[in-house]
This record gives sequence, C-alpha cells and structure tokens, in this order.
Amino acid sequence: MKPTLQLKLGQHLTMTPQLQQAIRLLQLSTLELQSEIQQALEENPMLEQEEDSQEISVEAKTQAEKQEQENLDSASEKSAENEDPHLDMENQQEMPDELAVDANWEDTYDITTATAPSSQTSSDSNNDFLENQSIEGDTLSEHLIWQLHNSQFSDTDHIIAIAIIDAINDDGYLTETIEEIYDGLKDELDIELDEVEAVLHRVQHFDPIGIAARTLKECLLLQLEQFDEQTPGLADVRNIIEHHLDLLGAHDYARLQKKTRRDEAQLKELITFIQSLNPKPGASISRNNAQYVIPDIFVRKVNGEWKVSLNPEASPNLRINTIYENHLKNAGRGKDTSYLRNSLQEARWFLKSLQSRSDTLQRVGNAIVERQRLFLDYGDEGMKPMVLRDIAEELEMHESTISRVTTNKFMHTPRGVYEFKFFFSSHVGTADGGECSATAIRSMVKKLIENENPKKPMSDNKISSLLVKEGINVARRTVAKYRESMLIPPSNERKRLA
Repeated sequence: MKPTLQLKLGQHLTMTPQLQQAIRLLQLSTLELQSEIQQALEENPMLEQEEDSQEISVEAKTQAEKQEQENLDSASEKSAENEDPHLDMENQQEMPDELAVDANWEDTYDITTATAPSSQTSSDSNNDFLENQSIEGDTLSEHLIWQLHNSQFSDTDHIIAIAIIDAINDDGYLTETIEEIYDGLKDELDIELDEVEAVLHRVQHFDPIGIAARTLKECLLLQLEQFDEQTPGLADVRNIIEHHLDLLGAHDYARLQKKTRRDEAQLKELITFIQSLNPKPGASISRNNAQYVIPDIFVRKVNGEWKVSLNPEASPNLRINTIYENHLKNAGRGKDTSYLRNSLQEARWFLKSLQSRSDTLQRVGNAIVERQRLFLDYGDEGMKPMVLRDIAEELEMHESTISRVTTNKFMHTPRGVYEFKFFFSSHVGTADGGECSATAIRSMVKKLIENENPKKPMSDNKISSLLVKEGINVARRTVAKYRESMLIPPSNERKRLA
C-alpha cells in the first residue's frame, strides 16, 4: 500500500482558556463570583480594586485636623475651669511604690470610686444572669447543655442528662426510649431505670417548653403545665389531647363534638387553644443563621416603563494596576518581566470575561422583563408561559448559555426577589386556543382554595371543573400537582370550623 497525501476541509470549535473562563464566570452566583474575584486579586498583582470613596485633598485634611485640635483644646480648658480642685484632691488616690506579697487590689485601691462614672451601666446590668444570655446562633443541643450546666445536677445525673440531650432531634423529640438510654449507661454507671426517668422529667422542664417529649401528645401536655389550673377550657383541652387527638388530626369535628359534649363555638375555641401550642418546640431554636440573597439586577418602574439595571454591589470594580503597567512598559521585553506580562494578559482576560458576564446578564434581564411586564403589573396571574428557547432565539444565543445565566441569579422587583428561573414555566392550553402559564394556574388554584367554604373544602376534581369553566383545560392530576407544590393539604385536611 503506497503512502499518499490528502487535503480535507473541516470545522471544529476550540475551547480556548479565555472562553472556558468566560463560561465559568457566567454560571457563578453572586457569592461565588465575589470569592472568585477575591482570589484573582490575591493571585494577580496586575489587578486592583477601584476605591469608590473620593480622596480628600491634603489642604482640606490639614484644615480638618486643625479644627478638631482647636475643639479639643477648647473643651479641655472648659473642663479644667469647671473642676473643683478640693474635690479632685479628695478623689485622687496615690498608689504605693511597693505592695506586700499577700496584699489584695481591693485593699489598696477603691474599686467603687474608680468605677463611679459607670454606675448607671452597672445598675442596668444588675439583672439575673440567666436572663442576660442569648441563644441566637446556638444549636438546640448547645442551648440545652448550657441550661444543664446552670442547673443543680449530681455527677451521675449530669451524665444521664447528656445522654438524653444527645438523643433529642432538631424538632425537640426524644429519638430513643428510656430503656435504650439505660442500656447504654448501665455498664458505666450504677443506676436504675427509674433514675433515667427522673432525669428525663427534669430535662423536660428546660427551655423551650415541651422539649424531650417522646410523642406529640406528651409534647402538648408538657406545654399545658405552664398554664394555671384555673385557665378557662384547660381541662377540656387536656381531655382532647389525651383521648381524642386522632379525631382532631382527622378533622372529624362532628365526632369530636359528641365526645367532648361541646357546641361548635366552644369546640372552635378549644381548637384555637390547641393550635397556639408548638408541636415542634426544638424548631424555635435555629441551627443556621439567616442567609440573605444578593440580587444581580434591579427592576424599577420609571415614568411608566420598567427599567433593568445591574446591582453595582454584586461585584467590585476592578482595574489594571497602573504602577505595574507603567513599570512593564519601561522595562521592555526582558526575561525578568515575563511574569508581569503573563499576569497582565490574564488580568485583561479576566476583566473582559467579567464585562461579558455583565452584558449578558443585562440583555437576559431586559428580555425577561419585556416578556413578563403583566406579571410585574398585576401579579402571578399575569405571568406568561416562557421557556429558555424563547429568550435564546430572541437574543441569538444558545439555550445552554441562557441556562447558565438564569441559574442562581436573582432579580429584585417591586413584588419581591425572584430567581431568573421563576419566570420560566410550562403552559396549558385554553379553550380559545391560547396558552396559560403554570404560575398563573397555581395562583388561580390558591385563590380558589382561599375563598372556599372551610366547612366543605373543594376537592381537586371540583377545582379542575371550575378552571375548565374559565376556559383553562387542566386535569385533576395537574391541579393536585400544583396544590402539592404550594404545600396546600388535600380537602379532607383543610376542613375546619367556620
């Protein structure tokens, strides 16, 4: 077989490092982008952050310092004129040059006199030690252990209480039985089962009330102990929780009226009492601090038109370090400047990628707002059906690019802060051949449920038939899916007394 030469023409896309960087920055969220920028500032000496604050001139700064010094001197002279020299001699205390080895500080220096100016502060802080403690940021376990350390427990009971606290979940319920806790401790401690039970009763009186309960019934009964026995309806509430909690959970109010022998108005008051109790006491102490969303763009209505602007605080303004850049120009193209030249090229690529990201965000934001003006004007029912392909075709971009832009990016509007993905939804056909977005249908379902008769809530089939009468062809299963996505219970669980 003889070797031959052949020419072929073809096209292929090469992912250059610059393109890879631009794509990676495009899909980062605001927090991730800030971290990426901070890393670039630390690693690349050619990048620096622009200072937003205006520089004060030297003359203005000198004048301000001079004026401040004059004010201080004037205040000092005025204070000296108002002082009583005799009073000052009485309050002044001299310290000896040497102190005895066994001397106490209080014996030599009067602490009360020294702290006299802050007497009001001390009186304000003279409150109970436990009341001054804050549980913000603590986990439930840490909060319970803190109370344990401030309670009178023997060494043995302290170990038992630690084991009990370790078995409490985030909702505040005990996940292990008394027998299981006892089996885990009996080899190390000489204890009986009754001792574990007694320690559990003490832990159950910790804050929050209802903690360390084994069942919902026990949790609610523990919370009833804080009420005075003369509280109206307390006996009936305790009776419902102890014997008829299953009927209350099933919303079987007819049988509950017969069991309690109370009329509808009285039963409604008892149920309101029970609903004021907390079924998950541990959830009141949060494990995590609040996480705030930083919007990427702002949407405002100016002169009757919706305007889109980038959030200037989402990413700091960067620029090329002029000192290093000028040094590089004067140094020529020697080997010693290769690092700076490479850093300068990387800095320019990085700034170009950031600018490309901002431009793409602006364009996508404008396109979304233009299509969803009815939502901004009238709410969820004005949402139009829209998919990624619609924006991609309008902006002449690929769908994957639109997907990257709309992931973990947020838009601040007068109606709230929404992720870009929120504005994209599927559609359902209408009787006149049009389309209705899933968001608008969810809003309609929610409004129908809010206006239903609480004694006879509507089924999913009933809601579906009402929407069909409005010209929206939606099946019962679709209604159920939308209802569940909004965390709305089914009709049998929504039944309540009027």
